[in-house]
Amino acid sequence: MIVRFRQPLRKHGLSIALPGWGWYVVALAAHTGWGVYPVLGRYLQTVSGLPGMSVLVLGGLPLTIWLCAVVLPRHGWRMYATPILWIFGAVTVMRSITNILSQRYTLAIYVQLIGLLTPFIVVLLNRVVLKERAPRFTLSSLALITLGALLMMSDISAAGMIVTLHQTDWIGIGLALTSSLFLALYMILVRRTTHTAASGVAVLAFQTVLIQLSALGLSLLWGEDWGRWRTLGARDWGVFLAYSLFVVVLANGLQIAAIRRLGAPMVSSLMGWRLVATLGVGVLLLGEHLTSFWQGIGMVLVLSTITWYLSRQP
Repeated sequence: MIVRFRQPLRKHGLSIALPGWGWYVVALAAHTGWGVYPVLGRYLQTVSGLPGMSVLVLGGLPLTIWLCAVVLPRHGWRMYATPILWIFGAVTVMRSITNILSQRYTLAIYVQLIGLLTPFIVVLLNRVVLKERAPRFTLSSLALITLGALLMMSDISAAGMIVTLHQTDWIGIGLALTSSLFLALYMILVRRTTHTAASGVAVLAFQTVLIQLSALGLSLLWGEDWGRWRTLGARDWGVFLAYSLFVVVLANGLQIAAIRRLGAPMVSSLMGWRLVATLGVGVLLLGEHLTSFWQGIGMVLVLSTITWYLSRQP
């Protein structure tokens, strides 16, 4: 997720002194976090056997603790009285729930692949709802990425091209598309609103709490079995800590810092790296990998197109 925040970071302890190239490393580290996110979420649900909503509830604990221990004693609840923050929160809840569920049903790289379509969904929504003119090369870039995605999801032989998706994959991809739609809506709302009294990280903590409460309610409603948490091994706990600390906390913080220094367009132009991170860590943790030369061609096509397209945006 690439979001602009207007508040200065120094007041919240996020000011970092780095050389110019260092900020590109920070941006790539943030994208790496979001790249491994679907891998970690899928591992926790399919290998560790944890219920998806329980992962959302416990995964957000670090930000919840930070909200209660630092933000609220210093600023109180008044900064969250803005209605737009609650709208953001509701959209973020839907985005997070559909995203974590998509990771259970289909490969992590497919979830990430659909996530990379978010900038195009934003453009299309702006065109349909707000009547804004789409940037040049939007449709041609979307067509190339769609072709690349089809290649990654297919098996090509002398008999032709066969899409190698199972029923559960279609469910996961549908949930991932829904998640990307909610993320696109969130990004449009962010761009269309004025700044609020809450800092970027305070907003993230607030939204994390809303996600936790919603996920807890769904978990109780669905009767999820939390007993699996008592039987986790060291590897499972390591993956969970990476999920809750490296992604939920560190990737968010690094992304905000990089955007403040480099700007949202530059940071977003590096989004393709997420797909590389997903593939690399997916091989190690899940054994999920590309199985043919044509799938590799499809990935290169997606990466080159998304990077070129986003790098041209103002």
